[in-house]
Amino acid sequence: MVLIYSHISSSRLQYICSVIFKELIGIEFAITIDSEEFKNHTGAKINYSHAEISPDEFRIQNHSLLFENNIRAQAIKCFDVNNYKGFFKSVNSHFAFDIFAASFYLISRYEEYLPREKDMYGRYDYQNSLAFKEGFLNMPLVNIWVKGLAEKLKEKYPIFNTRFSNFKFEPTYDVDIAYSYKHKGILRNIGGFILSPSAKRIQVLAGLKKDPFDNYEWLDVLHQQYNLKPLYFFLVAEKNGTLDKNILPHKEAMWTLVKHHSEKYSIGLHPSWQSGDDLFLLKKEKKQLEAMSENSQAIPASQAGCSKSRQHYIRFNLPEGYNRLTASGITDDYSMGYGSINGFRASVASSFYWYNLETEKQAPLRIHPFCFMDANAYYEQKQTVKQTFDELMHYLSVCKQVNGTLITIWHNNFLGDTREFKGWKEMYGQFIAQVQQ
Repeated sequence: MVLIYSHISSSRLQYICSVIFKELIGIEFAITIDSEEFKNHTGAKINYSHAEISPDEFRIQNHSLLFENNIRAQAIKCFDVNNYKGFFKSVNSHFAFDIFAASFYLISRYEEYLPREKDMYGRYDYQNSLAFKEGFLNMPLVNIWVKGLAEKLKEKYPIFNTRFSNFKFEPTYDVDIAYSYKHKGILRNIGGFILSPSAKRIQVLAGLKKDPFDNYEWLDVLHQQYNLKPLYFFLVAEKNGTLDKNILPHKEAMWTLVKHHSEKYSIGLHPSWQSGDDLFLLKKEKKQLEAMSENSQAIPASQAGCSKSRQHYIRFNLPEGYNRLTASGITDDYSMGYGSINGFRASVASSFYWYNLETEKQAPLRIHPFCFMDANAYYEQKQTVKQTFDELMHYLSVCKQVNGTLITIWHNNFLGDTREFKGWKEMYGQFIAQVQQ
Protein backbone atom coordinates (compact mmCIF):
# COMPACT_ATOMS: atom_id res chain seq x y z
CA MET A 1 0.00 0.00 0.00
CA VAL A 2 1.09 3.56 -0.70
CA LEU A 3 0.31 6.27 1.86
CA ILE A 4 -0.39 9.78 0.57
CA TYR A 5 -0.15 12.82 2.80
CA SER A 6 -2.19 15.92 2.04
CA HIS A 7 -2.90 18.93 4.23
CA ILE A 8 -6.59 18.29 3.51
CA SER A 9 -8.41 15.61 1.57
CA SER A 10 -11.00 16.14 -1.13
CA SER A 11 -13.36 14.21 -3.36
CA ARG A 12 -11.21 15.06 -6.38
CA LEU A 13 -8.04 13.79 -4.72
CA GLN A 14 -9.71 10.58 -3.56
CA TYR A 15 -11.07 9.98 -7.06
CA ILE A 16 -7.85 10.46 -9.03
CA CYS A 17 -5.79 8.46 -6.53
CA SER A 18 -8.26 5.61 -6.97
CA VAL A 19 -7.87 5.82 -10.75
CA ILE A 20 -4.07 5.97 -10.64
CA PHE A 21 -3.29 3.47 -7.90
CA LYS A 22 -6.20 1.02 -7.72
CA GLU A 23 -7.28 1.00 -11.35
CA LEU A 24 -4.05 1.55 -13.30
CA ILE A 25 -1.17 0.44 -11.04
CA GLY A 26 -3.21 -2.21 -9.22
CA ILE A 27 -2.30 -1.41 -5.61
CA GLU A 28 -4.11 -0.07 -2.57
CA PHE A 29 -3.65 3.45 -1.27
CA ALA A 30 -4.68 5.59 1.67
CA ILE A 31 -4.77 9.34 2.20
CA THR A 32 -3.86 10.86 5.55
CA ILE A 33 -3.82 14.39 6.93
CA ASP A 34 -1.84 13.22 9.98
CA SER A 35 1.85 14.09 9.53
CA GLU A 36 2.90 11.75 12.36
CA GLU A 37 1.15 8.82 10.76
CA PHE A 38 2.90 9.71 7.53
CA LYS A 39 6.34 9.89 9.22
CA ASN A 40 5.87 6.49 10.84
CA HIS A 41 4.78 4.72 7.67
CA THR A 42 7.48 2.26 6.59
CA GLY A 43 6.34 1.62 3.02
CA ALA A 44 6.01 3.80 -0.04
CA LYS A 45 4.70 7.24 0.83
CA ILE A 46 3.97 10.37 -1.16
CA ASN A 47 4.00 13.82 0.40
CA TYR A 48 1.46 15.78 -1.63
CA SER A 49 2.10 19.16 -0.08
CA HIS A 50 4.53 22.09 -0.12
CA ALA A 51 6.55 21.31 3.02
CA GLU A 52 8.90 18.42 3.76
CA ILE A 53 7.66 16.03 6.43
CA SER A 54 9.96 13.02 6.33
CA PRO A 55 13.47 12.53 4.85
CA ASP A 56 12.43 9.24 3.18
CA GLU A 57 9.33 10.65 1.48
CA PHE A 58 8.52 10.89 -2.21
CA ARG A 59 7.37 14.47 -2.70
CA ILE A 60 5.01 15.96 -5.27
CA GLN A 61 4.27 19.63 -4.74
CA ASN A 62 0.54 20.07 -5.25
CA HIS A 63 -1.40 22.32 -7.57
CA SER A 64 -4.61 23.87 -6.21
CA LEU A 65 -6.94 22.12 -8.70
CA LEU A 66 -7.80 19.13 -6.53
CA PHE A 67 -8.69 21.35 -3.58
CA GLU A 68 -11.03 23.66 -5.47
CA ASN A 69 -14.78 23.15 -5.65
CA ASN A 70 -15.55 25.27 -8.67
CA ILE A 71 -14.94 25.09 -12.43
CA ARG A 72 -12.82 27.86 -13.89
CA ALA A 73 -10.31 28.39 -16.68
CA GLN A 74 -6.94 27.02 -15.58
CA ALA A 75 -3.61 28.57 -16.51
CA ILE A 76 -1.87 25.67 -18.22
CA LYS A 77 1.66 25.76 -19.63
CA CYS A 78 2.93 22.50 -21.09
CA PHE A 79 6.59 21.53 -21.06
CA ASP A 80 8.57 18.48 -22.15
CA VAL A 81 9.22 15.66 -19.69
CA ASN A 82 11.12 12.63 -21.02
CA ASN A 83 9.90 13.33 -24.57
CA TYR A 84 6.27 13.71 -23.45
CA LYS A 85 4.17 16.66 -22.37
CA GLY A 86 3.48 17.58 -18.77
CA PHE A 87 1.79 20.51 -17.06
CA PHE A 88 1.17 21.89 -13.56
CA LYS A 89 4.93 21.95 -12.89
CA SER A 90 5.94 20.72 -9.44
CA VAL A 91 9.15 22.35 -8.13
CA ASN A 92 11.36 20.85 -5.43
CA SER A 93 9.71 17.50 -6.10
CA HIS A 94 10.61 13.97 -7.08
CA PHE A 95 8.21 14.19 -10.03
CA ALA A 96 8.38 17.00 -12.57
CA PHE A 97 4.72 17.96 -12.37
CA ASP A 98 1.59 17.37 -10.33
CA ILE A 99 0.51 14.11 -11.94
CA PHE A 100 -2.60 13.93 -9.74
CA ALA A 101 -3.99 17.33 -10.81
CA ALA A 102 -2.92 16.94 -14.45
CA SER A 103 -4.45 13.46 -14.75
CA PHE A 104 -7.66 14.68 -13.12
CA TYR A 105 -7.87 17.60 -15.53
CA LEU A 106 -7.66 15.28 -18.54
CA ILE A 107 -9.74 12.32 -17.34
CA SER A 108 -12.56 14.40 -15.85
CA ARG A 109 -12.72 16.33 -19.15
CA TYR A 110 -12.51 19.50 -17.07
CA GLU A 111 -12.09 21.68 -20.17
CA GLU A 112 -15.40 20.44 -21.60
CA TYR A 113 -17.33 22.07 -18.76
CA LEU A 114 -15.97 25.49 -19.70
CA PRO A 115 -17.77 27.77 -22.20
CA ARG A 116 -16.70 26.88 -25.74
CA GLU A 117 -18.11 27.08 -29.24
CA LYS A 118 -19.52 23.76 -30.41
CA ASP A 119 -18.86 22.04 -33.72
CA MET A 120 -21.45 21.72 -36.51
CA TYR A 121 -23.19 18.88 -34.66
CA GLY A 122 -23.39 20.73 -31.35
CA ARG A 123 -20.56 18.70 -29.81
CA TYR A 124 -17.42 19.76 -27.98
CA ASP A 125 -14.95 20.71 -30.71
CA TYR A 126 -11.71 18.75 -30.46
CA GLN A 127 -9.78 21.79 -31.71
CA ASN A 128 -10.45 23.43 -28.32
CA SER A 129 -8.81 20.58 -26.42
CA LEU A 130 -5.42 20.80 -24.76
CA ALA A 131 -4.45 17.43 -26.25
CA PHE A 132 -5.01 18.68 -29.80
CA LYS A 133 -3.38 22.06 -29.26
CA GLU A 134 -0.30 20.54 -27.61
CA GLY A 135 0.02 17.62 -30.02
CA PHE A 136 -0.61 14.65 -27.70
CA LEU A 137 -4.08 13.62 -28.88
CA ASN A 138 -2.66 10.42 -30.38
CA MET A 139 -1.05 9.29 -27.10
CA PRO A 140 -2.54 7.75 -23.92
CA LEU A 141 -0.65 10.34 -21.92
CA VAL A 142 -2.13 9.52 -18.50
CA ASN A 143 -1.09 5.86 -18.83
CA ILE A 144 2.42 6.97 -19.83
CA TRP A 145 2.65 9.32 -16.85
CA VAL A 146 1.46 6.62 -14.45
CA LYS A 147 4.02 4.16 -15.79
CA GLY A 148 6.69 6.79 -15.13
CA LEU A 149 5.42 7.42 -11.60
CA ALA A 150 5.45 3.69 -10.82
CA GLU A 151 9.04 3.39 -12.05
CA LYS A 152 10.20 6.29 -9.86
CA LEU A 153 8.41 4.91 -6.81
CA LYS A 154 10.05 1.53 -7.44
CA GLU A 155 13.46 3.21 -7.59
CA LYS A 156 12.92 4.90 -4.22
CA TYR A 157 11.08 2.01 -2.57
CA PRO A 158 12.33 -1.38 -3.89
CA ILE A 159 9.47 -3.14 -2.07
CA PHE A 160 6.94 -1.18 -4.17
CA ASN A 161 5.24 -3.71 -6.44
CA THR A 162 2.83 -3.03 -9.29
CA ARG A 163 0.05 -5.13 -10.83
CA PHE A 164 -0.64 -3.48 -14.14
CA SER A 165 -3.39 -5.13 -16.15
CA ASN A 166 -2.66 -6.93 -19.41
CA PHE A 167 -3.23 -5.32 -22.80
CA LYS A 168 -6.73 -5.91 -24.16
CA PHE A 169 -8.30 -5.42 -27.56
CA GLU A 170 -12.04 -4.81 -27.78
CA PRO A 171 -13.51 -4.56 -31.28
CA THR A 172 -16.82 -2.70 -31.35
CA TYR A 173 -19.29 -2.07 -34.16
CA ASP A 174 -22.01 0.51 -34.73
CA VAL A 175 -24.90 -0.81 -36.80
CA ASP A 176 -26.30 2.48 -38.07
CA ILE A 177 -27.68 1.02 -41.31
CA ALA A 178 -28.07 -2.74 -41.10
CA TYR A 179 -28.67 -3.25 -44.83
CA SER A 180 -28.10 -1.09 -47.87
CA TYR A 181 -31.13 -2.21 -49.90
CA LYS A 182 -32.93 -5.05 -48.15
CA HIS A 183 -35.83 -4.60 -45.72
CA LYS A 184 -36.25 -0.89 -46.42
CA GLY A 185 -39.64 -1.09 -48.06
CA ILE A 186 -40.83 -0.24 -51.56
CA LEU A 187 -40.97 3.55 -51.18
CA ARG A 188 -37.44 3.92 -49.77
CA ASN A 189 -36.02 1.67 -52.46
CA ILE A 190 -37.84 3.48 -55.26
CA GLY A 191 -36.63 6.81 -53.90
CA GLY A 192 -33.11 5.46 -53.57
CA PHE A 193 -33.13 4.11 -57.12
CA ILE A 194 -34.34 7.45 -58.51
CA LEU A 195 -31.56 9.31 -56.69
CA SER A 196 -28.91 6.74 -57.59
CA PRO A 197 -29.90 4.19 -60.27
CA SER A 198 -28.18 0.87 -59.57
CA ALA A 199 -28.42 -2.54 -61.16
CA LYS A 200 -26.96 -3.96 -57.95
CA ARG A 201 -29.96 -2.74 -55.96
CA ILE A 202 -32.28 -4.66 -58.29
CA GLN A 203 -30.11 -7.77 -58.11
CA VAL A 204 -30.03 -7.67 -54.29
CA LEU A 205 -33.78 -7.15 -54.02
CA ALA A 206 -34.32 -10.01 -56.49
CA GLY A 207 -32.18 -12.29 -54.33
CA LEU A 208 -29.43 -12.62 -56.95
CA LYS A 209 -26.75 -10.87 -54.90
CA LYS A 210 -25.97 -10.37 -51.23
CA ASP A 211 -26.71 -6.98 -49.69
CA PRO A 212 -23.44 -4.98 -49.70
CA PHE A 213 -23.80 -4.07 -46.01
CA ASP A 214 -24.45 -7.67 -44.94
CA ASN A 215 -21.02 -8.73 -43.68
CA TYR A 216 -22.19 -10.29 -40.43
CA GLU A 217 -21.20 -13.86 -41.31
CA TRP A 218 -17.73 -12.71 -42.36
CA LEU A 219 -17.31 -10.95 -39.01
CA ASP A 220 -18.53 -14.06 -37.17
CA VAL A 221 -15.82 -16.13 -38.81
CA LEU A 222 -13.18 -13.48 -38.04
CA HIS A 223 -14.17 -13.33 -34.38
CA GLN A 224 -14.15 -17.10 -34.03
CA GLN A 225 -10.82 -17.44 -35.80
CA TYR A 226 -9.10 -15.03 -33.40
CA ASN A 227 -11.20 -15.75 -30.31
CA LEU A 228 -12.46 -12.16 -30.09
CA LYS A 229 -15.29 -10.86 -27.95
CA PRO A 230 -16.85 -8.01 -29.93
CA LEU A 231 -19.47 -5.54 -28.81
CA TYR A 232 -22.26 -4.47 -31.18
CA PHE A 233 -24.29 -1.27 -30.79
CA PHE A 234 -27.67 -1.14 -32.52
CA LEU A 235 -29.61 1.96 -33.50
CA VAL A 236 -33.30 1.18 -32.91
CA ALA A 237 -35.07 4.53 -33.37
CA GLU A 238 -38.80 3.97 -33.87
CA LYS A 239 -38.83 6.31 -36.86
CA ASN A 240 -36.29 7.45 -39.41
CA GLY A 241 -34.81 10.94 -39.55
CA THR A 242 -32.15 12.84 -41.43
CA LEU A 243 -29.40 11.22 -39.35
CA ASP A 244 -31.25 8.10 -38.20
CA LYS A 245 -31.58 5.77 -41.17
CA ASN A 246 -31.56 2.23 -39.83
CA ILE A 247 -34.05 -0.53 -40.57
CA LEU A 248 -37.02 0.17 -38.29
CA PRO A 249 -37.01 -2.01 -35.18
CA HIS A 250 -40.52 -3.42 -35.69
CA LYS A 251 -39.35 -5.23 -38.84
CA GLU A 252 -38.68 -8.94 -38.48
CA ALA A 253 -35.28 -8.69 -40.18
CA MET A 254 -34.05 -6.23 -37.55
CA TRP A 255 -35.39 -8.34 -34.69
CA THR A 256 -33.65 -11.39 -36.14
CA LEU A 257 -30.36 -9.51 -36.55
CA VAL A 258 -30.36 -8.18 -32.98
CA LYS A 259 -31.41 -11.55 -31.53
CA HIS A 260 -28.70 -13.37 -33.49
CA HIS A 261 -25.99 -11.08 -32.15
CA SER A 262 -27.29 -11.02 -28.58
CA GLU A 263 -27.09 -14.82 -28.48
CA LYS A 264 -23.40 -14.73 -29.41
CA TYR A 265 -21.98 -11.43 -28.25
CA SER A 266 -22.46 -8.46 -25.97
CA ILE A 267 -24.72 -5.81 -27.43
CA GLY A 268 -25.48 -2.22 -26.51
CA LEU A 269 -27.74 0.65 -27.41
CA HIS A 270 -26.77 3.20 -30.06
CA PRO A 271 -29.00 6.08 -28.91
CA SER A 272 -30.43 7.83 -31.94
CA TRP A 273 -29.89 11.46 -32.87
CA GLN A 274 -33.54 12.04 -32.00
CA SER A 275 -33.02 10.82 -28.43
CA GLY A 276 -29.91 12.94 -27.90
CA ASP A 277 -31.75 15.47 -25.71
CA ASP A 278 -34.81 13.41 -24.81
CA LEU A 279 -34.62 11.16 -21.74
CA PHE A 280 -38.08 9.70 -22.37
CA LEU A 281 -37.12 8.67 -25.91
CA LEU A 282 -33.78 7.31 -24.71
CA LYS A 283 -35.53 5.06 -22.20
CA LYS A 284 -37.96 3.97 -24.89
CA GLU A 285 -35.15 2.94 -27.23
CA LYS A 286 -33.44 1.09 -24.39
CA LYS A 287 -36.61 -0.89 -23.70
CA GLN A 288 -36.97 -1.58 -27.40
CA LEU A 289 -33.50 -3.12 -27.63
CA GLU A 290 -34.11 -5.12 -24.46
CA ALA A 291 -37.30 -6.55 -25.95
CA MET A 292 -35.49 -7.48 -29.16
CA SER A 293 -32.74 -9.33 -27.29
CA GLU A 294 -34.79 -10.86 -24.47
CA ASN A 295 -34.27 -14.49 -23.46
CA SER A 296 -30.78 -14.47 -24.94
CA GLN A 297 -28.78 -17.36 -23.49
CA ALA A 298 -25.60 -15.29 -23.84
CA ILE A 299 -26.76 -12.82 -21.19
CA PRO A 300 -26.49 -14.01 -17.55
CA ALA A 301 -29.51 -13.28 -15.38
CA SER A 302 -27.41 -10.87 -13.32
CA GLN A 303 -26.76 -8.80 -16.47
CA ALA A 304 -30.25 -8.85 -17.93
CA GLY A 305 -31.24 -5.66 -19.69
CA CYS A 306 -29.33 -3.25 -21.87
CA SER A 307 -26.63 -1.51 -19.82
CA LYS A 308 -24.12 -0.44 -22.50
CA SER A 309 -24.35 2.46 -24.94
CA ARG A 310 -22.52 4.57 -27.48
CA GLN A 311 -24.00 7.80 -28.80
CA HIS A 312 -24.88 8.03 -32.49
CA TYR A 313 -22.51 10.55 -34.11
CA ILE A 314 -20.77 10.62 -30.69
CA ARG A 315 -23.34 13.25 -29.78
CA PHE A 316 -23.08 14.21 -26.11
CA ASN A 317 -22.03 17.10 -23.93
CA LEU A 318 -20.97 17.14 -20.29
CA PRO A 319 -22.52 16.72 -17.87
CA GLU A 320 -25.99 16.60 -19.48
CA GLY A 321 -25.29 13.66 -21.77
CA TYR A 322 -23.89 11.40 -19.07
CA ASN A 323 -26.61 12.44 -16.64
CA ARG A 324 -29.23 11.20 -19.10
CA LEU A 325 -27.45 7.89 -19.57
CA THR A 326 -27.23 7.37 -15.81
CA ALA A 327 -30.91 8.24 -15.38
CA SER A 328 -31.86 5.72 -18.06
CA GLY A 329 -30.02 2.85 -16.37
CA ILE A 330 -26.92 2.76 -18.55
CA THR A 331 -23.86 1.65 -16.56
CA ASP A 332 -21.17 1.52 -19.27
CA ASP A 333 -20.69 4.06 -22.04
CA TYR A 334 -18.37 3.80 -25.05
CA SER A 335 -18.71 7.36 -26.42
CA MET A 336 -15.50 8.86 -25.01
CA GLY A 337 -13.74 9.80 -28.21
CA TYR A 338 -14.27 12.34 -30.96
CA GLY A 339 -16.64 12.06 -33.89
CA SER A 340 -14.38 14.01 -36.23
CA ILE A 341 -10.79 12.97 -35.41
CA ASN A 342 -9.14 9.89 -33.99
CA GLY A 343 -7.19 9.94 -30.76
CA PHE A 344 -7.52 9.71 -26.97
CA ARG A 345 -10.14 12.28 -25.95
CA ALA A 346 -9.49 11.72 -22.24
CA SER A 347 -5.78 10.97 -22.85
CA VAL A 348 -6.15 7.50 -21.38
CA ALA A 349 -6.41 3.97 -22.80
CA SER A 350 -8.18 2.44 -19.82
CA SER A 351 -11.76 2.53 -18.57
CA PHE A 352 -12.69 4.68 -15.58
CA TYR A 353 -15.71 5.90 -13.64
CA TRP A 354 -17.08 9.27 -14.63
CA TYR A 355 -16.44 12.10 -12.17
CA ASN A 356 -19.24 14.67 -12.36
CA LEU A 357 -17.67 18.07 -11.77
CA GLU A 358 -21.06 19.69 -11.13
CA THR A 359 -21.88 17.40 -8.21
CA GLU A 360 -18.23 16.77 -7.25
CA LYS A 361 -18.93 13.04 -7.03
CA GLN A 362 -17.91 9.88 -8.80
CA ALA A 363 -20.92 8.63 -10.74
CA PRO A 364 -21.92 4.97 -11.26
CA LEU A 365 -21.20 5.27 -14.99
CA ARG A 366 -18.08 3.56 -16.30
CA ILE A 367 -16.45 5.16 -19.33
CA HIS A 368 -14.72 3.03 -21.98
CA PRO A 369 -12.70 5.34 -24.27
CA PHE A 370 -12.11 4.54 -27.93
CA CYS A 371 -9.28 5.99 -30.01
CA PHE A 372 -10.18 4.93 -33.56
CA MET A 373 -13.30 5.16 -35.71
CA ASP A 374 -13.37 4.25 -39.40
CA ALA A 375 -15.58 7.22 -40.32
CA ASN A 376 -13.06 9.66 -38.83
CA ALA A 377 -10.22 8.15 -40.83
CA TYR A 378 -12.18 8.16 -44.09
CA TYR A 379 -14.46 11.20 -44.06
CA GLU A 380 -12.66 13.62 -41.75
CA GLN A 381 -8.96 12.75 -41.96
CA LYS A 382 -9.23 11.78 -45.67
CA GLN A 383 -6.89 8.84 -45.24
CA THR A 384 -6.12 6.03 -47.64
CA VAL A 385 -6.41 2.37 -46.67
CA LYS A 386 -2.64 2.23 -46.10
CA GLN A 387 -2.60 5.39 -43.98
CA THR A 388 -5.44 4.04 -41.85
CA PHE A 389 -3.68 0.72 -41.35
CA ASP A 390 -0.58 2.60 -40.18
CA GLU A 391 -2.71 4.68 -37.81
CA LEU A 392 -4.27 1.54 -36.34
CA MET A 393 -0.84 0.01 -35.86
CA HIS A 394 0.25 3.13 -33.98
CA TYR A 395 -2.67 2.84 -31.58
CA LEU A 396 -2.01 -0.87 -31.16
CA SER A 397 1.62 -0.17 -30.32
CA VAL A 398 1.03 2.60 -27.77
CA CYS A 399 -1.81 0.73 -26.04
CA LYS A 400 0.36 -2.38 -25.69
CA GLN A 401 3.23 -0.32 -24.27
CA VAL A 402 1.06 0.98 -21.42
CA ASN A 403 -0.96 -2.22 -20.79
CA GLY A 404 -4.05 -0.37 -21.97
CA THR A 405 -7.24 -1.34 -23.75
CA LEU A 406 -7.55 -0.65 -27.46
CA ILE A 407 -11.16 -0.01 -28.47
CA THR A 408 -11.92 0.51 -32.14
CA ILE A 409 -15.18 1.45 -33.87
CA TRP A 410 -16.17 0.03 -37.21
CA HIS A 411 -19.43 0.27 -39.13
CA ASN A 412 -20.76 -2.70 -41.08
CA ASN A 413 -20.99 -0.64 -44.29
CA PHE A 414 -17.23 0.06 -44.19
CA LEU A 415 -16.58 -3.68 -44.11
CA GLY A 416 -19.09 -4.53 -46.80
CA ASP A 417 -18.98 -4.94 -50.54
CA THR A 418 -19.14 -1.41 -51.95
CA ARG A 419 -16.82 0.37 -54.35
CA GLU A 420 -16.52 3.34 -51.98
CA PHE A 421 -14.79 1.25 -49.31
CA LYS A 422 -12.77 -1.05 -51.52
CA GLY A 423 -9.86 -2.53 -49.58
CA TRP A 424 -11.08 -1.55 -46.11
CA LYS A 425 -12.48 -4.99 -45.28
CA GLU A 426 -9.23 -6.70 -46.24
CA MET A 427 -7.19 -4.13 -44.33
CA TYR A 428 -9.27 -4.74 -41.21
CA GLY A 429 -8.64 -8.47 -41.47
CA GLN A 430 -4.90 -7.80 -41.73
CA PHE A 431 -5.00 -5.56 -38.68
CA ILE A 432 -6.85 -8.17 -36.62
CA ALA A 433 -4.14 -10.66 -37.49
CA GLN A 434 -1.51 -8.18 -36.25
CA VAL A 435 -3.34 -7.70 -32.94
CA GLN A 436 -2.88 -11.39 -32.14
CA GLN A 437 0.89 -11.36 -32.64
